Amino acid sequence: MPNPIDDPSRPLYSVGQVADLLDVQQPFLRRLDQQDLVSPARSAGSQRRYSRNDMDAVVAICQLIDEGLTLEGVRRVLALQAEVADLKSQLAKARAKLAR
Repeated sequence: MPNPIDDPSRPLYSVGQVADLLDVQQPFLRRLDQQDLVSPARSAGSQRRYSRNDMDAVVAICQLIDEGLTLEGVRRVLALQAEVADLKSQLAKARAKLAR
């Protein structure tokens, strides 16, 4: 049976824990949530719970901000990255279909 802690999508970490681990401020994490850039799960008490995938997204956003992007610029980059990933997936499927 797989260990749940090994699942990178499992929401295990509080906003305080993530802030400490990533050396960012808690209000910054809340702002990312408010801006729909990182949307952590919620506990039964409605507290934010972050997964390792969420933390990876925060790190990527911090890197873009360090490069001089605004949150709106980050939003645009993330949208373009998602679009490219989708197009690559569609291309791979089309190539596989042609190869048959």
